[in-house]
Amino acid sequence: MERYQKQHILKDLNKKPVFLIGPRQVGKTWLAKDIAGSFSKTVYLNYDNFKDRKFIKNQSWLDDTQLLVLDEIHKMKDWKNFVKGVFDTRSSTMKMLITGSARLEAFQASGDSMAGRFFKHRLLPFSPAELFRINKPVNMDNLLKYGGFPEPFLSNDSIESDRWRIQYVNGLIRTDVLDFERIHDFKAIELVLELLRLRVGSPVSYKSIAEDVGISPNTVKKYIQIFESLFIVFRTSPYSRNIARSILKEPKIYFYDTGMVDGDEGVKFENLVAVSLLKHVYAVNDYLGKPCTLNYLRTKDKAEVDFCIANKHIPEVMIEVKRSDESPGKSILNFNRRYNIPGIQLVLNLKQERKEKNIEIRKGIHYLTSLMM
Repeated sequence: MERYQKQHILKDLNKKPVFLIGPRQVGKTWLAKDIAGSFSKTVYLNYDNFKDRKFIKNQSWLDDTQLLVLDEIHKMKDWKNFVKGVFDTRSSTMKMLITGSARLEAFQASGDSMAGRFFKHRLLPFSPAELFRINKPVNMDNLLKYGGFPEPFLSNDSIESDRWRIQYVNGLIRTDVLDFERIHDFKAIELVLELLRLRVGSPVSYKSIAEDVGISPNTVKKYIQIFESLFIVFRTSPYSRNIARSILKEPKIYFYDTGMVDGDEGVKFENLVAVSLLKHVYAVNDYLGKPCTLNYLRTKDKAEVDFCIANKHIPEVMIEVKRSDESPGKSILNFNRRYNIPGIQLVLNLKQERKEKNIEIRKGIHYLTSLMM
């Protein structure tokens, strides 16, 4: 199944090197090879392959190579300087596509001279918007049940999906976490992950999780930061004009793989909305160059609205997620009245869309397919 970002990447390759990043098994390698098919002379090298690794270190590709794809290059020691050297000395006709997960995300903030000289594309699981834009059926039940990662989603089989997810999680914990940082208490980190699966959509207390697991709050925070770096989870922070203050407040944690969420249909729907909104925000950032963020709203008396998209730190829209409740909630009405923030209540099971008390009541599938990505 062709990914919607393919044409965006092909366009950007004509201008600068492209970094394609995202969770493991989200389809980066498949997309890279699909893009390579658009060129007559392509070299694809994966740093996980021993023979390719030697080829990479010796820079053994021919001068007439049209596209050089370097996969998992972030595992190479001093990879950033290596990529910069290849970029600076490449032939004028050679385009570069660099793919990987985890530490590639930190490249933009590294402060070295590659900053501003590449395009970043973040590949996330299939969303209703992407399926709609590539003319594929948008089955909300399947997205809630299997998640949007290609293999379980396309399998359309509960057993195959469960088998994939067990292997996926074990691989992340036993291989990627160990590769990312030397951690020996696998039991504790697995338990933290299990507790996060049960607390999707709720503000996360590091102290509470620490007490449940028997480790320190700082260790819990460290584990969650590793999960974020490996694209297992992402956080939304309460909206605040003071960025530092927002970061210090309790975040909400969501999973890139909705299939990992341990909860009812309503919780899974909220997670699916979170991933879809994040994908939209990333598209706005990467393709339109607008500094959008995904947050949630919360007052001192703990009145909340599930999501808020802000542009240049100014809220553009707030979104409340419901499984079947069609009446606007008290919190979204109060935020709309006090701060004049446009409000949308997304309902998974809704018969008729309408506007009530200045709040749009929208079908989940209709709104999610209207997003940019």
